[in-house]
Amino acid sequence: MRKRILRGLWRLAKDERGITGLETAIILIAFVIVASVFAFVVLSTGLFSAERGKETVFAGLQKAQANLELHGSVVVTSSGGTPDNITFQLALAAGGAPINLDPAATTNTVVMNYIDQDAREADITYTVDWILGDGDSLLEPGELAEISIALPTDGGNNLSANEHFTIEVIATNGGTMLIARTMPAGIDPVMDLH
Repeated sequence: MRKRILRGLWRLAKDERGITGLETAIILIAFVIVASVFAFVVLSTGLFSAERGKETVFAGLQKAQANLELHGSVVVTSSGGTPDNITFQLALAAGGAPINLDPAATTNTVVMNYIDQDAREADITYTVDWILGDGDSLLEPGELAEISIALPTDGGNNLSANEHFTIEVIATNGGTMLIARTMPAGIDPVMDLH
């Protein structure tokens, strides 16, 4: 009997099933730790990306809120067969933030550039007549301003028949609005360029 007991104890001491279970548990714990570190990295990266995406969306919204839109036609007037004035109407785009349209202001105002095949005039002089306004120089929702630009005549650069021209309207916080038109085949005293 004593031999039997010793043989049973010897088998228990020699049996490695418990060690295999311990090794498996250690490996499983290592997998769980690696998976949790990987999940943390993925979540952190996702949150960082989402935050950057949110910043981009808000920056785009701020830029879009300051945009202007053209209302009506672009009218070119001429005297003596030479175009000398461009007139158009501006309003805020839906949900836009107020924009300073004071041509005499030196900061936070709208800048207009004129481009045709012969010239590019930066920061051209313009005048503002308020069609709908509240008496200040800010273009606000529901207001309408008529802009008049005297065409540059330096160096004989005049608009002629079939000539293409562009006016860049640049608001301080918004994008650039391009007003591109082509002169008709014949120069009349008043030309509606739609």
